[in-house]
Amino acid sequence: MAPANTHQAKTQFGYRRHPDQDRPGPRPAAHAVVIVGAGPVGLSLAIDLAQRGQRVVLLDDADRIGEGSRAICFSKRSLEYWDRLGVGDRMVDKGVVWSVGRIFHGEQQLYQFNLLPEDGHKRPAFINLQQYYAEAYLVDRINELPEIDLRWRNKVTALEQRNDSALLTIETPEGAYRLNAQYVIACDGARSSLRQMVGAEFAGQVFEDQFLIADVKMTAEFPTERWFWFDPPFHAGRSALLHRQPNDVWRIDLQLNRYADPVVEKKPENVRPRIARMLGHDKFEFEWISLYKFQCRRMDRFIHGRVIFAGDSAHQVSPFGARGANSGLEDAENLSWKLDRVLRGKSPASLLESYHTERSAAADENIRESTRSTDFMAPNSHQEARLRKAVLSLAKETEFGKRMVNGGRLSVPCSYDSPLSSLDADAWRGGPSPGCSMLDAPVSTRAGEQIYLTDAFRNGGTDFTLLSFSNGAPIDAPDGIKGIRIGGEGGLADPSGLAAKRYAAEPGSAYLLRPDGYVAARFRHPTRSAIAAALARAEGLY
Repeated sequence: MAPANTHQAKTQFGYRRHPDQDRPGPRPAAHAVVIVGAGPVGLSLAIDLAQRGQRVVLLDDADRIGEGSRAICFSKRSLEYWDRLGVGDRMVDKGVVWSVGRIFHGEQQLYQFNLLPEDGHKRPAFINLQQYYAEAYLVDRINELPEIDLRWRNKVTALEQRNDSALLTIETPEGAYRLNAQYVIACDGARSSLRQMVGAEFAGQVFEDQFLIADVKMTAEFPTERWFWFDPPFHAGRSALLHRQPNDVWRIDLQLNRYADPVVEKKPENVRPRIARMLGHDKFEFEWISLYKFQCRRMDRFIHGRVIFAGDSAHQVSPFGARGANSGLEDAENLSWKLDRVLRGKSPASLLESYHTERSAAADENIRESTRSTDFMAPNSHQEARLRKAVLSLAKETEFGKRMVNGGRLSVPCSYDSPLSSLDADAWRGGPSPGCSMLDAPVSTRAGEQIYLTDAFRNGGTDFTLLSFSNGAPIDAPDGIKGIRIGGEGGLADPSGLAAKRYAAEPGSAYLLRPDGYVAARFRHPTRSAIAAALARAEGLY
């Protein structure tokens, strides 16, 4: 196996004994929230809760940032979330920005696409960034937040559910101890031990095709784009994918025979000839080599008593489309504000049920799209193979054929058919409808500084927001709602007109945004009573 990269060598953490381990008597220490798993999802969720004023214990059974680049494609939505957590700039500054992809069949380009063709967004469609960098930046942010107690080499070995809490047994290098938690958030990955402890099934499809991942370091002239090949001349009969990462590292995915021997295939001396045929030279070094099969599965229920599941512990998809880590981060931002409100007594515990409702539907959508991509890229039958051959042939000649080609439908924010959303009372000819993610647009402050709507949303705090388009006096909104006003005296300016256009806004229009940036309701003629009713629904106070 290739040696670990130098960045990872700097991100090993030492175990430290905690006073909870020395607590006298039979009663273990009690905490409101214990998160299990310090990957991108667990780390982000801990930061989000801490910024809302919640104290969090974060446990991880390892003592270092995970090996290998693993997830590398982070979406615009994830970057906007990380902006709110105080790490967005660092991620983008280090990452490789891209929005263009190209699909090839053999040596011929079938088509190219641009995931963010319009200007006027703060964040790009995607960045490529090795997961170990993302995790390291999140850990650095955690070290700035005294509300988070991050404990390395603390492995949960047993769980006992109670009516109002969960009791955890935790193994450390110095023996076991116990913790009591009002809520346990399982972010412990695809092989989740907590999922096994609650006895939950993990149903779905396991794909037998194998894929080789190689991260290679080299100087190359390839553009910063996503390139995907069907049946390339250097890897006949299979598929291949090329992505650029920071530090002149390139991610290469090669589809292998499902019967290939994993031990043999990932030996560097066997991988090198494959990569050399692809690149036309052998002037590269290996950073990481791995072989994987993938699954599209999910839990039936994301909430089991006092244990809530997020990320890969709750659902898995194939890596095609960058839906794994990004969907896990959407889990975190969806759960954090709801759990915070429940812990503060602002909303009933039943609000957490909407986390399952919304995010399980999102998991179904991601699994559906991921499965379709996988079936197209790695046909399981002669019929599927014949269909793919016909589509690829059509794509050379027709536009509708190009749209049928599936090289991985890339991650986009999910839309929720949610009990927290209020139906439109007026006619709209555009704009994000209730249950959809807010849209970004450039705006200007009274001092003339250009910012973005996502900046204004982030800077206003962590609660509900009323985004209004001026029609005279400010809207009389209920207490506890922060305001972003476009136009009028004291409001933000919309010099490009993109904010009004993207929200299909007329003077007087308003949107009620949830704390995660999703639309809860929208109004052509907002009144205090209508906003209050929509707010109560979005808070789970039906």
